Amino acid sequence: MSDTRPLSLSEQAELGPVRQPDRSQVSLLMRHFLERFFNHETASPDGDAKARLILIAMSTGLPPFVVAIYLWPVYHPLWPPGAGPPPYWMQVNHHFFFVLYSFVAMGIVTVFEWDLFFPDLLDVFVLGTLPLDGHRVFLARVGAIAVLILGFLFDANFLAPVVLPGATDPPHLVSFIAGHIVAVAASGLFAAAFILVLQGVLLSILGERLFRRISLVLQGLTVTVLVVLFLLFPVLSGVTPGLLQSGNSSARWFPPFWFLGMYQRLLEGPSVLPVFAKLARIGWVATLAVGAAALGFYPLAYLRRVRQLVEGASTRSTRNRMAAPLYGLLHATLVRPTIRRAIFHFIGQTVLRVPRYRIYLVLYGGVGLSVVVATVLRFTVHGQHLQAEVSADGIRVAIGIVAFWVIAGLRTAFVSSGNQWGSWALRIVHGKPPHFEAAMEQLLAAKVWVMLCGAAVTMAAIGAFRLVAPAELLGRSATAAQLLVAAGMCVLLTDAFFVNVTIVPFTGEPAREQPNLAFTMLRYFTFFPVVTALSLASEYWIENNAEHFGIAAMLIVVAHLWFRKRHRDVVRLDSSQVELEEGEEEFPMRLGLRY
Repeated sequence: MSDTRPLSLSEQAELGPVRQPDRSQVSLLMRHFLERFFNHETASPDGDAKARLILIAMSTGLPPFVVAIYLWPVYHPLWPPGAGPPPYWMQVNHHFFFVLYSFVAMGIVTVFEWDLFFPDLLDVFVLGTLPLDGHRVFLARVGAIAVLILGFLFDANFLAPVVLPGATDPPHLVSFIAGHIVAVAASGLFAAAFILVLQGVLLSILGERLFRRISLVLQGLTVTVLVVLFLLFPVLSGVTPGLLQSGNSSARWFPPFWFLGMYQRLLEGPSVLPVFAKLARIGWVATLAVGAAALGFYPLAYLRRVRQLVEGASTRSTRNRMAAPLYGLLHATLVRPTIRRAIFHFIGQTVLRVPRYRIYLVLYGGVGLSVVVATVLRFTVHGQHLQAEVSADGIRVAIGIVAFWVIAGLRTAFVSSGNQWGSWALRIVHGKPPHFEAAMEQLLAAKVWVMLCGAAVTMAAIGAFRLVAPAELLGRSATAAQLLVAAGMCVLLTDAFFVNVTIVPFTGEPAREQPNLAFTMLRYFTFFPVVTALSLASEYWIENNAEHFGIAAMLIVVAHLWFRKRHRDVVRLDSSQVELEEGEEEFPMRLGLRY
């Protein structure tokens, strides 16, 4: 109704019965699948899918919008007076940023929703019992995927075209807007379709069981490559003019260049450089080919996935005989108490089984690995060619980066809400909150697990760095400094990240209030540079004098003991609180006072 005034009961009765919209089965199923994309435990563990969707959508579209605003002083310089627009190739690099961002953003979004593009057991057991045609269910899922990809493509790119015409003052406005929209749309669609094709091909060939074994590694590598491309944009923008003007064949194998060719071809028309016309043709053909491959392989992967879900997977033992000696050593040393041992194995058996925890580890691991690659490798341009060199300082900094991202990712997974079905056993045995001794053993198990995982990954990274490290990092003093800094970083970062954690991993309750994303990011942006700077300065300081090794080890022990005391005080305070009744909230029933 167009009339929005309040109606009396008699007026409402005269309107007649409410007519529900006539929707088809495909339409209803599409709405169902779209809701599951955002209201599942991976995307929205607290169930507030709408707020999470709006936050993600605005966060995705904000970077190109901000860059478009900052282009205004570049195209309208105040000094020197009368200065014109920037040079041609600088403008090309500006266009390249928006194309590359759309490529990276859509690739990461597709990886994040990876597990929901195909049916799961819930779809088979619930939808399979309803009088629904299988073809309609398939078409509805395909339609939901298309709406998801197109929706995120719009969110990631719709703000920038609003600002760009005023910021850059293009001579041909229609051609500029058409080139921008078509190029960023084709770039994002290609990235999303390529990942969907990759998943469909592997699932069709390998099957569900083998695909699950490599899924995490594949997701992590994909996120790493995408984030590395984005982090290396300043380097890529510097080498772009040389690569394209020299006619280097490597440019034809780099997908973002294809869509940059589309951008320039639609903007400049027939007068465009021949290399851009050639890249534009490759881009059109590649986009159509990937789209056709997605339409061809997705049904095959879909049918094989459904068949394997119906038939069920063969059971196999999850016990690793090769790890038995290691577990025996841990049982005799770090996890001797029974409670600590139980929580330790509970963590190991849970962390890779829940999709939300897996995607957290994938995203943190991919971002961390991309930052390490961008830090260790220094790219330079020599003779219109891109060359990579290994930086000694980059390796020193990378040790702290590896430890930071591993422990930060595990902490995020551990404190996220989730396994409420398994927490009842802990509540029955030890109460809620548990007594102090039991709580300490439970939380120490998590810290031991995180510290060992962080140390293993960091030491493996040091071993990998030594294969490419310069000679100055292979001496005894440098090696000792790297090992001590790695061990100290793993211990102290674990203490710092878990100093205020008072819950058993994976058993946290959903937060009643949405966390402030800005403050969360601010903490990372503040803490991360401190960790990297401390890692670099500590290694130099320890290498200079043998006595500094002992002093550094003593400082690590003192800091660890201080964190340990602080953590015990926090746990003791939490254990002394009175348990809340079922469904009772701390505020306003008791004003947060439970003593």
